[in-house]
Amino acid sequence: MPAPLILDFDASLPDLKAIPRIPLGDWQERIRFGCTLRQWRELAAHLLPQLPGSTGTVCLGSGDYHHLSHLLLARLPAVEPVEVVVFDNHPDNMRYPFGIHCGSWVYHAAKLPQVAKIHVIGITSGDVGWRHAWENHLLPMWRGKVEYWTIGVPGTWAHRLGLGAAFHAFATREAMLQALHLRLAELRRAVYLSIDKDVLDPGEVHTNWDQGCLRVDDLCDVIGLLQGRIIGSDITGEISEYRYASRWKRFLSDLDGQSAVSPAELARWQAQQAAVTQRLIEAIDLAVQA
Repeated sequence: MPAPLILDFDASLPDLKAIPRIPLGDWQERIRFGCTLRQWRELAAHLLPQLPGSTGTVCLGSGDYHHLSHLLLARLPAVEPVEVVVFDNHPDNMRYPFGIHCGSWVYHAAKLPQVAKIHVIGITSGDVGWRHAWENHLLPMWRGKVEYWTIGVPGTWAHRLGLGAAFHAFATREAMLQALHLRLAELRRAVYLSIDKDVLDPGEVHTNWDQGCLRVDDLCDVIGLLQGRIIGSDITGEISEYRYASRWKRFLSDLDGQSAVSPAELARWQAQQAAVTQRLIEAIDLAVQA
């Protein structure tokens, strides 16, 4: 079983000392939240040669680094396209004209030959409400490459635009999970799993972003359903504190409502996060070995 790996941009997992890590703190200002495509190519040229041929679950740090999932997916062989199962409180399929960022990576990943379809699961964010419909990339949904699974967010606008097959709206967490279990049982392709812990209820963990309503047990149950089919995985959604040097990034961060975290809270919440991350890694390892 390949060992897990931490891509250590933000020192958000100090308690997982046994997991090897690649230090990337010098890239934090350039890559966190988003970057230009030139910066993205520079990071890939720096990072990819350092990655082992195969890894266990890759820990990305704060949800501000979820776009690293695109880089990991691009490493997969394109012989047999995979289903990408993403747990996230946000669609990550939003428009971002300045390059790639943590909220737009699904759009870019959907264009990879390695990817058959991306299922974004557990969304409660208003990003997929009718007021923000125009901010979502609709073409991947029309083409059957991206599907949303939402809780408490009606999909009326999507149905009116002919996107009903790509927008699965549920009133409750329980209803969504029941339908999801049936759907995942039908999948026959290999699966790449990406978990952003902002999909979890704040009573489970604290993240840098607004959060959903799922439980850690829910994620572990779904991971168990995927046993024998997971060929790659990553986890993000840790909590960390960073002050951008760039006024532009400070502005974007403020727009997203990311509030400051006190040192005492940060240490306590990171310890809580590490325990959840460890539990998810162990659940994924069991599913892979099955």
